[in-house]
Amino acid sequence: MFDVLIIGGGVAGVSCALIMGSAKNKPFASNKKIGIIAHQKNSALQEALFNNAYGIYPGKLGLDLLTESLDQLSENYPHVIQIHKEKVLRIESESSSFVVITNKNFYNTKTIVVAIGSSNTFDIDGLLQYVEPHPKALTEKQRIHLRNTDHKVADGIYVAGTLAGSRSQLTIAAGSGAAVATDILSLWNGGIDVQIHDSTR
Repeated sequence: MFDVLIIGGGVAGVSCALIMGSAKNKPFASNKKIGIIAHQKNSALQEALFNNAYGIYPGKLGLDLLTESLDQLSENYPHVIQIHKEKVLRIESESSSFVVITNKNFYNTKTIVVAIGSSNTFDIDGLLQYVEPHPKALTEKQRIHLRNTDHKVADGIYVAGTLAGSRSQLTIAAGSGAAVATDILSLWNGGIDVQIHDSTR
């Protein structure tokens, strides 16, 4: 049983996993099981080139960033379980948890973060009832988002990145993933707001 399972290995998903992983020494997070289904095949980063993203040296390829971000996650927070080469097909709700069914396996989790792209090919059964036209994309692109309030779709289900209705910018997607992580960490902390920072002091 995962405490949280993140679906998507792009900017928003890995950003969420990094923040959640970095909370491992906090009492409220030390015993939590965190996982990420790091599917990247359809990520917009596959063909991206970054010259205008904060903290990223100009000329960085999105394809390299995809690999490097997962390497960063495994090196710094190896307790975050990475699941590769699986695609989520369906989500089933149980009494107080969910079953996430992929093309190869199934996983039980208390909380889900959906952080895949906003393409209209979205086809995860069990979430289709939340699909709406994207509010901040050109109509002709036919992008979608999951209906949510401040990233929360329903009890135990969160959405991050462009699928949350954010614009397609790397730093916006990363911030969206980080916001979801701090929301979940705050819940684990009894509703007391949480921010996770490292310091040189």
